[in-house]
Amino acid sequence: MYWVVYVQLSHNPANTQSEGTNVDTEIATWFNSWDRVQSILLSGLAVYIGVIILVRISGKRTTSQMNNFDWIITVALGGLISSGILLKEVSVVDAMVAASWLVVLQWIMTWLVIRSEGLRHLVKAQPALLVTDGAFIQSNMTSERVSADEVMAALRENGLHELKQAKWVILETDASFSVVADNSERPDNPQILNNVGGRPQQTG
Repeated sequence: MYWVVYVQLSHNPANTQSEGTNVDTEIATWFNSWDRVQSILLSGLAVYIGVIILVRISGKRTTSQMNNFDWIITVALGGLISSGILLKEVSVVDAMVAASWLVVLQWIMTWLVIRSEGLRHLVKAQPALLVTDGAFIQSNMTSERVSADEVMAALRENGLHELKQAKWVILETDASFSVVADNSERPDNPQILNNVGGRPQQTG
């Protein structure tokens, strides 16, 4: 026995009279039909296989979280894939064509970003230095909207007990923290910070 809850939608009397018949639209809240369940299962299988093939062809970058642009693509792909499974108005082919087009656009964008420094700065966020030599850089933390508690949590995850144990803490483009322990002397121009913004001006 299946419990079905329906929501009755009202119609404009003028429209129903002009059509000569009363049209009642029913929406199934808990269960629609076994045919619909079968359609979802088959669509899910087809989309699943299609996504595996698409990711295999396009490479690891498609599902990576290297930066905000990759995150947007991942979220968009999830929406397209789910629409192809659940929405009657969107066929599996429609969803896969749209997902494939997004992957192609991402491939083109990453190809251009690698070859154009100006475009890279335009579409990709720059890593930000939050801690240097065991001290917070408050201006960078304010601009990046990062609290001291979040930085300390990153230190704990990396096995550090105090802020002074950190040489650098960097907020990466994917919003993760990179922690470099203070276990060696820093060179005048550390290569690891070449693309990191918010570095203190060297004096002397």
